[in-house]
Order: sequence, then C-alpha cells, then structure tokens
Amino acid sequence: MPVPRRFDRRPPERDTTRTNERIRVPEVRLIDEKGEQVGVMKTDDALSYALDRELDLVEVAPDARPPVCRVLDYSKYKYEQAQKLKQARKHQQSINIREIKFRPKIAEHDYATKKGHVERFLRHKDKVKVTIMFRGREVTHPERGVMILDRLAEELAELAIVEQRPLQDGRNMTMMLGPSKSVLSGEAEADAAAAAAEGDGGSDAEASTA
Repeated sequence: MPVPRRFDRRPPERDTTRTNERIRVPEVRLIDEKGEQVGVMKTDDALSYALDRELDLVEVAPDARPPVCRVLDYSKYKYEQAQKLKQARKHQQSINIREIKFRPKIAEHDYATKKGHVERFLRHKDKVKVTIMFRGREVTHPERGVMILDRLAEELAELAIVEQRPLQDGRNMTMMLGPSKSVLSGEAEADAAAAAAEGDGGSDAEASTA
C-alpha cells in the first residue's frame, strides 16, 4: 500500500516588498527613475508619477519617516538582484582545513613530500593545519618543531600567510597556514603556468640546438 504523501504546510514564500497600490501610507519621500530625490509627496501623487512613466513605485526604506520609495521597473530590478545574488554565491569560496603531520626528526625526503602536499592544498585555496607530533623525550626540545614550522612558512611565503604562529599544546605543536592573496586572486597559478611555459621553451631550444 503506497504511503500517503505529506503536504508541506508552510506558507509559500511571498515578496514582502510593498509596491504600487500595496503602499498604504499617506505620504512618501520619492526618488525618481534617475536616482534623484523629488521630495515628500502624497502617495497617490507618487504612484501617478510612476505610472505616467510606465514604471513601479517601490518602497525601499519602509522604516524611514516618511517611507522612502523609488520609481523603477520592479520586474527588471528583481531579476538583476537575483542575478547579483547568484553571482555572489558562485564566487563564494568554501575554505576547507587540511592537516599535515610532521615529526621533529623528519627526514629531508619526507619533509619535501609533505611540503608538496601543503603546497598543493594551498593552491587549491585550502587552509592547512601543520602539526608537529612529539614522542617521549622529544617534547623537551620544542625548538626543533619551531624550526621546521618556520622553515616551512618561509619556503612557502609566496603561497601562504601564517594565520597562527607555532603553538604548543601538550605533545603537539601546531601552525595554521592560509592561502595568500596571490593564490586567492589566481596570480600564483598564472605565475606557475608562465614559469612552466618558460621551462618548456628552454628545453625545446636546447633540444633544437643539440
């Protein structure tokens, strides 16, 4: 037996902006279709002003005394506002926080590998929590952890900003890196692509010379 469908009892969303005949106050402060102030006038006169121009009277500041109304094409205005909101959401960056763990006695090869992971995360515009894990008596030498973190921040200075300096909490020491402005703007990627192109060009030149 099919399960009966539940009805959504929430009222439908409606536009709460008051326009034209829905504006019931006796007078308004009018702004014309060019964005210039006309002044305070009776609401009926403001509505006639808008209708004469085949436009709408739209309440834009209902809490003002008297309320402020603008003369505009409301359908076009709503469409433009919806497009702006859509673009704003499209360009919003969701920042993820990644974590990379180091040991205070990390080998150079392992350091380079983990540094590459941090670099990749930053280029993807993620934040990176870098953790130094101390074991046993290693915790008595926190300077080793600071040295690794400072080195990492210095070597990735073009891609990262230090959002939190090295901070020790028990047997762990952490530092937070965030993508730099050049990464967020795309400049870092452009520079990397240009450098790669130059490298390919140099290789081709050497090959042709050979």
